[in-house]
Amino acid sequence: MTFGFIAAEKAEYPVTVLCQCLGVTRSGYYAWARRGPAARTVADAQLTRQLCVAHADSRGTYGRPRLYRALRARGIAVSAKRVARLMRAAGLVARGRRRFRVTTDSTHHRPVVPNRLARGFAVPTLNTVWAGDLTACWTAAGWSYLAVILDLASRRVVGWAVARTLTTAVVTAALRMALTRRRPRAPVLHHSDRGTQYASRAYRRLLAAHGLTASMSRKGNCWDNAPVESFFSSLKAELLPPRPWPDHATARHAIGDYIETFYNPRRLHSTLGYRSPVDFETSLKTAV
Repeated sequence: MTFGFIAAEKAEYPVTVLCQCLGVTRSGYYAWARRGPAARTVADAQLTRQLCVAHADSRGTYGRPRLYRALRARGIAVSAKRVARLMRAAGLVARGRRRFRVTTDSTHHRPVVPNRLARGFAVPTLNTVWAGDLTACWTAAGWSYLAVILDLASRRVVGWAVARTLTTAVVTAALRMALTRRRPRAPVLHHSDRGTQYASRAYRRLLAAHGLTASMSRKGNCWDNAPVESFFSSLKAELLPPRPWPDHATARHAIGDYIETFYNPRRLHSTLGYRSPVDFETSLKTAV
């Protein structure tokens, strides 16, 4: 560190003066300069560059656990403690969590069904359990409402829709996308909260038409649909800009880009052993 300080200040002060002030010899400094930086320092610099690339590739969203896994996935041997140290030195941090807006209106007289899922979130087979929910994202033009359908086996978003109003249409559009993309052949359990949109006649008819069995969380219990709540928490922490999007079209484009080009194909998911939903689905299909 002393010789490094001298190297940094020698443009302003003579090396002789700096060595005398710091109690080291000129020959020692020049010997250090000829040797160059230590191997550990060089390795730290290379790892820091890799961390910066991985952090940028995650859109600035990864913290220490995912950056550690990202480097290991690239064949880079590094410890979690070293990653944490280099992140601190480089000022790399994950984005913080955001507050959420409650969108569930369960004060209605529409039919509700029991919680058939019963928090059985560990699902081994694709297209057997889907979970849906709604959230709101603020824009300068008002709220944009996002509905999603997750396949709980892979936590992949298989259906989504964004609308300006909180109606049955937005959840129906998300479900139709999921049905079109996945075309399930076996019976599917569909879990949601007790919101009026999911209890509506139109939504119940769509479920019945495609042989999906409904399941609903207990009243006021968000933990009964924890995987989707976790997805919304990640989306808002990692996607929402410091200032609101200017309009609904911008919000929809940003949300779609996050889901289709980052979350599904690339984002490392802790529940999946730090694999992306797409990679995890590939591994499931390969194992069959």
